[in-house]
Amino acid sequence: MAQVERLRVYPVKGLDGIDVESAAVLDGGTLEHDREFALFDTGEEVINGKRTDRVHGLDVDFGPNRSEVQVETTDGERRQFDLEGDREAAADWFGDYFGTELTMRRDTELGFVDRRGMGPSVISTATIETVASWFDDVTPESARRRLRANIEISGVPAFWEDRFVGSDAPGFEIDGVRFEGVTPCGRCVVPQRDPDTGEPIPEFREEFIRKRQNTFPEWADVEAFDHYYTLMIITRVREADRGRTLSVGDDVERVE
Repeated sequence: MAQVERLRVYPVKGLDGIDVESAAVLDGGTLEHDREFALFDTGEEVINGKRTDRVHGLDVDFGPNRSEVQVETTDGERRQFDLEGDREAAADWFGDYFGTELTMRRDTELGFVDRRGMGPSVISTATIETVASWFDDVTPESARRRLRANIEISGVPAFWEDRFVGSDAPGFEIDGVRFEGVTPCGRCVVPQRDPDTGEPIPEFREEFIRKRQNTFPEWADVEAFDHYYTLMIITRVREADRGRTLSVGDDVERVE
């Protein structure tokens, strides 16, 4: 039976995520606490893994309210901030770490997601396990951290999520909350790097594309994919279902 295996949000954009047992869908269609905070430089560019591999040198954890952040560098320096009240101090510390002046901002209505107007990212457990098997020394958890999905679905085959994008694609429901696929997720440089060290896998993109093309499922609409360097999908939650809560263990059902 298909069900929600894992829910993961990323309270500070670009940094580590945290598994949660439940997550509310905000009125904007994203998950509560996902990319709620973000660090911006003076040029209004956000700090994330696409811009710098120094994000991999930070071990980050969050408290129960998701605004309490504990961070440790590879040198053993540890700091703790409450982003409700210490946002300026946090921005100064991260600015010193990344070597640039930063400000930290908060968006509780939508979060600082890359694709404005779209909702959670979705992938299957089988997809994660399959992709991990393509590369030596990549475990499913390492692949999970490289791919950074919000919702993980178990009890379905690899690349199950691909069927929900394209013309005439069906939708799916999680405990009655309806999702529709919007677009496949084109990947950036982040998945090729070890999430702990930032060390890249040589020829990762080329091998990924080759494997992805060879295993592309027959049920997927190939015309919905601009290229094969894609994995997981970006979804949209039906407006009438926003405000409801998703939980680990919820049943998942395909709907037309």
